[in-house]
Amino acid sequence: MNNGQRQVRVRFAPSPTGYLHVGGLRTALYNFLFARHTGGVFILRIEDTDRSRYVEGAVENLIATLGWAGLSFDEGPGKGGAYGPYVQSERLDIYRKHAGRLVEEGKAYYCFCAPERLEQMRKRQEAEKLPFKYDRECLRLAPAESAAKLQRGEPHVIRLKVPDGRAIRFADIIRESVEIDAERIDDQVLLKSDGYPTYHLANVVDDHLMGVTHVIRGEEWLSSTPKHVILYEYFGWNLPVFAHLPLLLNPDRSKLSKRQGDVAVEEYRRKGYLPEALVNFVAFLGWNPGGTKEIYSIDELIGEFTLDKVNKSGAIFNLEKLNWLNFEHLRTKPAAEVLAALRRELAGSRFSGQTFEDAYLISVIGAMRERVTSVADFILKSPYFFGQPESYEQEAVRKRWNARSPQVLTALAREFSRIPPGSGKEAFEEALHRTAAAEQVPNGELIHPLRLAVSGVSGGPGVFDIVAIIGPAETIGRIRNAIERIPAQP
Repeated sequence: MNNGQRQVRVRFAPSPTGYLHVGGLRTALYNFLFARHTGGVFILRIEDTDRSRYVEGAVENLIATLGWAGLSFDEGPGKGGAYGPYVQSERLDIYRKHAGRLVEEGKAYYCFCAPERLEQMRKRQEAEKLPFKYDRECLRLAPAESAAKLQRGEPHVIRLKVPDGRAIRFADIIRESVEIDAERIDDQVLLKSDGYPTYHLANVVDDHLMGVTHVIRGEEWLSSTPKHVILYEYFGWNLPVFAHLPLLLNPDRSKLSKRQGDVAVEEYRRKGYLPEALVNFVAFLGWNPGGTKEIYSIDELIGEFTLDKVNKSGAIFNLEKLNWLNFEHLRTKPAAEVLAALRRELAGSRFSGQTFEDAYLISVIGAMRERVTSVADFILKSPYFFGQPESYEQEAVRKRWNARSPQVLTALAREFSRIPPGSGKEAFEEALHRTAAAEQVPNGELIHPLRLAVSGVSGGPGVFDIVAIIGPAETIGRIRNAIERIPAQP
């Protein structure tokens, strides 16, 4: 779907105010997929004109997070392009020039109202249960009076003069036709008193000058779009194609927010989720190609993605679905890739100072792959593969450790000492059976205390898989530690 047969050009234009929200990731992803599907261009633009909310290092973090997710941009900071600079704080002269043009043409005006007056107006309108709308006090100033105020250097902003007595209409791929009465639109500030533009002016000017053909963004910007349409009309520019994405919702259908859980992409990365799983999950938050297929690679998403398959209704953020997708992607990932991810997790864990051979970690991956939903789970759910137990599950001690446990485990340790390093689990199983027969106890009287001694917990993969991986010497050492540390049972 090309706009007038021109090459598709789309942009992701975040503000550097902190971490990347999953809603921002979805916006970036849909723009990226649409550009790649149509053979278009994906632009990254940094909208940093609200200096009060600027966070140091946020731009670098954002670029790194997009790279982690596999969303490479074609033009933007650090990559350049024909329409730069791509950071709005470096484009201030452009916005001032365009705002001045609107004033000269009578489509915008200077406003000198003090913040105190605007606040009083806001409170009065709130008391009357009215939405805030500037009363156009400064629009009524005589040109000479306005010029005198400018000459005296009085603080001022530039406001948009919204046309009277008409409806503002625009088409939206997802919403179809949208119409709003101009009477409901505020004379929006375009240029602030500090010389910085508001989102509305900078957004429209940049989208036009950068040749953006499709504006794909969140539903929260839908109410601002009529102001943007007016600006396009005033400048004599063609409208881009609009597509406003549905809201992201919590399971209780409230808006997804920081107050109700982890919404930062970096947090899911920290927890060991795979980028391809998170991208797969986020792609389906409002879009569905039809059919029953749910596991998609990024290339498959590119092949399927079209804007007409994006839904209008809010999309539920279901963490269980994300966990399932991560499990499925992890389950089919080559062991070498999982190994690399596990090493990264270990480097940031309490086991960072330890050295593990590749073959050892691949054995751990094989034992735990069907039991984890993320790479971080290898450490969280089976820390015993990376270090001795720091404690022992008390309920398991009460149920599985008895007065004879130290004696039979000591006998078992002697049998294990005869097993050569690198032996398979069968050797350990046979040794346990021999010990159980010699001590005249059921196999369970050895299996359960052995599991507790080597892992500290009562669950996990088969105990013979565990001891075969950690090896006879480590197993014997853990048995001795457990005998010393677990109190004698009656």
